[in-house]
Amino acid sequence: MSDNVFGDAQIAAGYDASSPRMFDDDVLQPAVDFLRELAGDGRALEFAIGTGRIGLPLSASGVDVVGIELSRPMLDQMMKKPGADRIPVTIGDMATTTVDGSFSLVYLVFNTITNLLTQDQQVDCFCNAARHLDVGGHFVIEVSVPGLQRLQPGETYIPFDVSDGHLGFDEFDVVNQRSVSHHYWIDGGRATTLASSHRYAWPAEYDLMARIAGMGLVERWSNWHRAPFTSDSTSHVSVWRKMP
Repeated sequence: MSDNVFGDAQIAAGYDASSPRMFDDDVLQPAVDFLRELAGDGRALEFAIGTGRIGLPLSASGVDVVGIELSRPMLDQMMKKPGADRIPVTIGDMATTTVDGSFSLVYLVFNTITNLLTQDQQVDCFCNAARHLDVGGHFVIEVSVPGLQRLQPGETYIPFDVSDGHLGFDEFDVVNQRSVSHHYWIDGGRATTLASSHRYAWPAEYDLMARIAGMGLVERWSNWHRAPFTSDSTSHVSVWRKMP
């Protein structure tokens, strides 16, 4: 796993507030609708369920949701929210931890696949998803497309947010396919910082991981609204199906 900054209780306590846009209805509801449609009448397993941003409303929509989460402080934040008692969560690594039963849907959102810092760990995550899926079930990830085309020759930094109270930029290591996301929050004259390590991959590499795990690509979109995936897309929502 990464440096697991989310295991810090202070970081976990402020996690939701650090990304308020992700809780807006026009961001959250399309994701819930997309996943509910794929889950059908079956169960859904969320890898890295975190504070329950997706799992809780998906459960409230009628889907039987189960979670895996590495960070106990993140899970503690989720358990303070209404409906959390309906979702059983196992503490563990999404690449290796297993839970009982099988599922029609396994999903992993908001770039969390990149918290696994080696190709082997990411392949293990795909295999773990397939291990939990019914034949014909689906694995879904939401992840950014690496922004390397924005890098000027010799540069390694790309800003992704420059706004009142927050500065964020990614530092790329293009040789080792790694990046570090740097965050600086300013509030009342105080600065809070966070740096998290990631391994990025291209969609084609994820497709190969899925193939190794016995799954095949079904669809790929730019976002939960099913906007077409193009050369200009900055993220993708990809869906693979477990083969017989």
